[in-house]
Amino acid sequence: MDQFRNIGVIGRMGSVKVVESLRQLKQYLITNNYHVILEEDTASMLPGHGLQVASKKLLGEICDLVIVVGGDGSLLGAARELAKSKIPLLGVNRGRLGFLTDISPSDLEERLGKVLEGEYMEETRFLLDGNVERNGQPLGFGTALNDVVLHPGKSTRMIGFDLFIDGHFVYSQRSDGLIVSTPTGSTAYSLSAGGPIMHPKLDAIVLVPMFPHTLSSRPIVVDGKSEIKLVIGETNETYPQISFDGQMNIACAPGDIIRITKKPFKIRLIHPTDHNFYATCRDKLGWASEISAS
Repeated sequence: MDQFRNIGVIGRMGSVKVVESLRQLKQYLITNNYHVILEEDTASMLPGHGLQVASKKLLGEICDLVIVVGGDGSLLGAARELAKSKIPLLGVNRGRLGFLTDISPSDLEERLGKVLEGEYMEETRFLLDGNVERNGQPLGFGTALNDVVLHPGKSTRMIGFDLFIDGHFVYSQRSDGLIVSTPTGSTAYSLSAGGPIMHPKLDAIVLVPMFPHTLSSRPIVVDGKSEIKLVIGETNETYPQISFDGQMNIACAPGDIIRITKKPFKIRLIHPTDHNFYATCRDKLGWASEISAS
């Protein structure tokens, strides 16, 4: 059983509800003799806390567990920063859906207590790395747990691009862009665009066209080890963007090349023992739980 003695805490900025949960979490951990380290931005929301403060990078070096208080977006940001450190992450949901942050504030202490006593389940999720090249030179780099998305930015014009998978030409397409999603991201933006729901244990990537100009364009599921290459058409009149989890953008130009591959490091997610992917889908997506008698 892992021993979680040094516990890092990250909270979403600008939320009164997050601050309430941070205070409750802080008090509980201190009362139970855990060493608490606050992420530096999070510490600014708790004046007079009297605790150790560290950057996200340092949290990954000195903590046994990092607790993220916020929504799935907060956990996405923490995952990208901490993937290389292999530190397990636990989410307290102060957002809307909560596919990744699955501890409710209403029973925070009870469920967290069981986790800290060793009653938990752990899973790993892979991330994607994206590299943008221009004229053979690196232009930008990003990491995503959910998805890497080619999109038109503020423009309303379609994007022309070529798609290659493992060096094989797949198609040329004119559309609003392409979503390249992990199984984790399959219940996020990809789902809204008509992509399939993928179980988190799958080693696969889904490519979902966004409003393609051909009716035959459909989502494609490929091996998780695939290299995906997008080449922005030279005749494009617009300058599209590549986004990573919707939180970081790189401006692209006609002729740019985007290469997307699986990141060599995975994140570790901690869940209460009753965590179940299908139950989460029923709860968050409104799936029926019984067939009503007619």
